[in-house]
Amino acid sequence: MGLKYQTSDFRNGLKLELDGEPYLMVYFQFVKPGKGTAFTRTKLKSLISGNVIERTFRTGESVDAADCEEITMQYQYDEGDMFHFMNMETYEQVGIHSDILDGAEKFLIDGIEIDVMVYKGRPVGVELPNFIEAEITYCEPGVKGNTAQGATKPATFANGATVQVPLFVDQGEVIKVDTRTKEYAGRVKQ
Repeated sequence: MGLKYQTSDFRNGLKLELDGEPYLMVYFQFVKPGKGTAFTRTKLKSLISGNVIERTFRTGESVDAADCEEITMQYQYDEGDMFHFMNMETYEQVGIHSDILDGAEKFLIDGIEIDVMVYKGRPVGVELPNFIEAEITYCEPGVKGNTAQGATKPATFANGATVQVPLFVDQGEVIKVDTRTKEYAGRVKQ
């Protein structure tokens, strides 16, 4: 018998198991109607399929905690849709398909460490660091005198990811990118 959560334990980011599948709580709201029993309305995202379901729980009801753990792994290399990481504690190599990475693969740079969510020994999700530093391998040169406020241009990294950068940023520069918003966050001093 594993850990159980009561409705009073509900919070965003909670990992729970329903019908043998792990879910992440992305929304919850406690509702106390004028008549009847109070309940909690939730939105749960499947850690396996990515589907979001809505589920209502009566106050006092309990659910099983998902048997998930986060493991820090270092990006090694990729082969097509399969990306290989090394567990930083055991040095074991793990392959993760791009479907599980869900767009994070665009921000994998050599040696980056990420948190991998593992459910019953199987990787089900990843979390990048909030910021990465990457070198721009291609962007149009800035035009002198073109100082339009807020004007941007696309810049591409070695792995093919593209972000919008201000006009003054040049090819070969290392910039900081916010992986949550996928936006330019500043230049890195060389």
